[in-house]
Amino acid sequence: MAKYEPGYLRNIAVVGHGGTGKTSLCESLLYVAGKTDRLGRVDEGTSNLDFEPEEQKRHISIGSAINFVEWDKHKINIVDTPGDSDFAYDTKNCLRVVDGAVIVVDAIGGVEFQTETVWKYADEFKLPRIVFINRMDRERADFYHAIETIKIRLGKKVTPLHLPIGAESNFAGLIDLISMRSLTFDEATGKYKAGDIPADLEGKANECREAMVEDIAESDEKLMDKYLETGELSTEEIWNGLRKAVISGALIPALCGSAIKNIGATSLLDMIVACLPSPTDRGVVIGKNPNTKEDVQRLPAESEPFSAFVFKTIADPYAGKLTIFRVYSGSVSSDASFVNTVRKINERFGNIFFLEGKSQKPIDSPLVPGDIAAVAKLKDTATGDTVCNEKAPIVYEKLEPPRAIMSFAVEAKTRSDEDKIVSSITRLTEEDPTLQYRRDEQTREMILSGMGQVHIEVSVEKMKRKFGVEVNLKTPKIPYKETIKGKTNVQGKYKKQSGGRGQYGDCWLDIEPLPKGGGFEFVDKIVGGVIPQQYRPAVEKGIIEAMQEGVLAGYPVVDVKVSLVDGSYHTVDSSEMAFKIAGSLGFKKGVLACQPTLLEPIVNIDIEVPDEYMGDVIGDLNSRRGKVLGMDTKGSHQIIKGQAPLAEIMKYAPDLRSMTSGRGTFTYEFSHYDEVPPYIAEKLIAESKKEKA
Repeated sequence: MAKYEPGYLRNIAVVGHGGTGKTSLCESLLYVAGKTDRLGRVDEGTSNLDFEPEEQKRHISIGSAINFVEWDKHKINIVDTPGDSDFAYDTKNCLRVVDGAVIVVDAIGGVEFQTETVWKYADEFKLPRIVFINRMDRERADFYHAIETIKIRLGKKVTPLHLPIGAESNFAGLIDLISMRSLTFDEATGKYKAGDIPADLEGKANECREAMVEDIAESDEKLMDKYLETGELSTEEIWNGLRKAVISGALIPALCGSAIKNIGATSLLDMIVACLPSPTDRGVVIGKNPNTKEDVQRLPAESEPFSAFVFKTIADPYAGKLTIFRVYSGSVSSDASFVNTVRKINERFGNIFFLEGKSQKPIDSPLVPGDIAAVAKLKDTATGDTVCNEKAPIVYEKLEPPRAIMSFAVEAKTRSDEDKIVSSITRLTEEDPTLQYRRDEQTREMILSGMGQVHIEVSVEKMKRKFGVEVNLKTPKIPYKETIKGKTNVQGKYKKQSGGRGQYGDCWLDIEPLPKGGGFEFVDKIVGGVIPQQYRPAVEKGIIEAMQEGVLAGYPVVDVKVSLVDGSYHTVDSSEMAFKIAGSLGFKKGVLACQPTLLEPIVNIDIEVPDEYMGDVIGDLNSRRGKVLGMDTKGSHQIIKGQAPLAEIMKYAPDLRSMTSGRGTFTYEFSHYDEVPPYIAEKLIAESKKEKA
């Protein structure tokens, strides 16, 4: 393969809502550019980019996939991203490293919630973009409605460069508003023939061309002057103005087509080369010096020191860890050494290769700024790390993974899998930083948390396929606690005589509540020798053990003060064990006399929803025993700040998604413990007794 200079590279991410045909569009781009010899299809499981078994089973993209095509003397790196919100972090990480985006919008549904999300990401990274209205051949397809939804839902004006000829089963081709010709596509090859515009569409084409030329002219003062003088721009001026306007973000062009029929793919490739920026066009990138913390600039030039950013990791049980990175400055070859400035370690590249879906192509010349490549078996480098020349250190900003919003308890299906669970999950979390694992100390469950049910189910399927570990998923136990509201003075006495030496321990305890968060306090108030010193710590040990399992429903007891005030002993039969049992018995008996109650974890929750869903979401939160503490506004969205019991939001993610047509998001974090309402406490206590029985 020829070496491409940075100015001849295009790095694009194909993004949008799930089901809009992003992967099908990428497959069409690969096919019409001659990269593949047959058109891969998602629904048939023959896609070159949805190659993971979990993707083929569900017919959705679960992880981003990378390939490239050579087109019109340029190399285009194509990153196909997931459209499901469970995998949005992967999409955002990919947008972090590309230079432009193709936003795919469904011709039937128009802009949907995940389109809004990826649009915000593109705004955040200041990415030039092209909108592609896909699936024009489908029933109820409407190009103009889809364009209108962009204006309504995103508040953005887009400029059509193409118009469809027909729609649904009559979709026959495109009108190119720059050349003012019709384009008729051969479905077998994706190539087109130019012809005259159909007579019934001439009026619409002239109207849209005039609007397009005006939009281009408005983005440049010189062009505007020329347009006002003559009322027209030359084809060269249109192309030059269009490129400048797209790269600056002043104009967002819209194209259309049908990916599965190869209509519009070649036009899109032409537009990517002509209008989206190269790494050189994007200019300097800014990082920080890891030692001084000062800003450092790097030009996208081979003469600069080498620097690159790791944006994806794939855990492969055979090839080991696969590290995918984008070069920002300098050049690098296989077997070169580098420093990882995030982890402060030195490593060495093995063989570097370009990704072609699930296949790899070894590089045959040094990488240049803008290249996206992969390397296997780096030991410690992970997603979000910066790798660079040791003599010119730099750190690029990484994206922090979002907080997990859904959790499941995992248990091994077989005893042989128990030892492998932790190591397998650790490998998966290297690949996917949004996946989190912890062991709950109270419930002793292994908790796997992620961005939704599909996310966790897919992770478990990967664990089985890649590492041979099978697990069951269960709803996690809620870590309830017990406490007391009253005081008592109680005797704990243990006396056992069974011939020979017996057991004798006798203690009197004052039990009283501590303020919230007080934990446990033990006070030795024994005066004189009613209980010898060597036995008193045993009383405390017995109480602490009894606290672990409570008396109401088997949950730990908290916020209690116990004073050892009196007792008696036997010179022969007393022992530490006897006083430990006496302390435990006295504590259990005393707690029952102190108005014991159950406590539940309460979380702070922030829910972001569009205005129109606010009433429904607040009503639902109230029905979950939650309460609203305040509101914030964020554009056309409202952020509801509230509190709710953890037990009520364990499965909130799918419910919120359903309630808000997928447009609501939320995060939560632990706040405090609060008393469980009596009617719920009764159920929990009854369930606990049933389990014990």
